[in-house]
Amino acid sequence: MTEMLGLAAILIPCLIVAIVFHEVAHGLVANMLGDPTAREQKRLSLNPLRHVDPVGTLLVPGFLALVKGPIFGWAKPVPVIKERLRNPRFGMVAVAAAGPASNLLLALIGAAVLGLMVPTPQPGVITEPSVLLQGMYLFITINVFLAFFNLLPIPPFDGSHIVEGLMPPSWAKRYEKLRPFGMMAFFALIALTWFAPGLGVIENTVGPPVNWMIEQYLGIAAAVAGQ
Repeated sequence: MTEMLGLAAILIPCLIVAIVFHEVAHGLVANMLGDPTAREQKRLSLNPLRHVDPVGTLLVPGFLALVKGPIFGWAKPVPVIKERLRNPRFGMVAVAAAGPASNLLLALIGAAVLGLMVPTPQPGVITEPSVLLQGMYLFITINVFLAFFNLLPIPPFDGSHIVEGLMPPSWAKRYEKLRPFGMMAFFALIALTWFAPGLGVIENTVGPPVNWMIEQYLGIAAAVAGQ
């Protein structure tokens, strides 16, 4: 029980920071490209209370951590009105990409901090990683996973807006008709992850790029640490 509470104490702040910056990034880019809706609704704030969804930000990731499943969550979506963007087609691609990009930037910052936190190795002495080191590694992992998971082309994930914006207009119209079924596909993905773990749905989709990217960030951390 103590171990679970310790994991939650590290996990929840990391996830809140990752999700809040992700949502604010959407709103900032939308505002720059002509849609001030997020600013008007005071959603450009870093105050977590304006973004946290009790279920998606706390309960779901907490439950997944307890059952040792893939840890992810969501916040209250930042409102973006496509028609208010100066260039709706390009604008939605940029707005969607801003969220995952913010998480990769946070992971980069986390890698640099991790490198600065790594203690100088002493010959013949093996030290256990501190809670802070474990927390920073988890921070990097959460941000990388959140970035790539959101890039899946399943509505309403960011990847679906990017794919739709890059498609020829005629294809985009057909693809947009699938948006109402997006949440069904999302819950089907979650169900497969929970009830058929042997299929490795997450591991075989976002797993490879996530693992590769984490290795790059750990390489950056090692370079900062001078190892």
